[in-house]
Amino acid sequence: MDLEKQPPSVPAPAPAPAAVPAAPGAELRASDADRDRIAQILADAVAEGRLTSQEHSDRLDSLYALKTVGELDVLVRDLPAPGASPRHEPAYAVGTPAGPPPGDPGETVVAVCGSASRTGRWHPRALTRAVSVMGDITIDLTQAVFEQQVTEITVTCVLGNVEVLVPENVTLRGYGSGLLGNIEVHGEGRGESEPNAPVVIVRAFALLGNIESRRKPGARLVDLARGSHKHLGG
Repeated sequence: MDLEKQPPSVPAPAPAPAAVPAAPGAELRASDADRDRIAQILADAVAEGRLTSQEHSDRLDSLYALKTVGELDVLVRDLPAPGASPRHEPAYAVGTPAGPPPGDPGETVVAVCGSASRTGRWHPRALTRAVSVMGDITIDLTQAVFEQQVTEITVTCVLGNVEVLVPENVTLRGYGSGLLGNIEVHGEGRGESEPNAPVVIVRAFALLGNIESRRKPGARLVDLARGSHKHLGG
């Protein structure tokens, strides 16, 4: 008996996946405040060791090239939001907490058409702000008495010069952006520092100005394991 041949069955095409709706406001043009928010998340990430200096630099470069809020959020989708998780910095030898204490307003150093400095045997706050407008500022930590594990210095420099000096065996980290300005961090990284030494983070913005952060050869903190604040050299 002849059987009528039937064409082979063709499976029905799978339905196209539903498009994931964009987050509200994702297509809006990014504002300066949006970029500042992303820059802060990136800064916290590099300070916590979640990003390498090169990864941070690459993402920061993209930050000012992207146009929309949604594009900016892609830069930090693998990072926690500010305050979402504590920093995992090692405790300092004297047992003080890492990072600026809550409510600490910090210290501000200002130079407008002049000069200002913090040098010698001084006690830096957990947060120091340096603002230079056509002026010169020196923040010299080579003989400072550190009372916290992490010391942050935020620098804004317009048509001026700011120099940050640290002992050669501390951990120095930095990030920044410049508009026709220059930002340099020399000796950044963990390999050259000692485990119990303080961490200095420099966050900088230069507009037609120059900001330099570096270790000073010969200036060292010693007896870190016992929590003392002795110095050599300087």
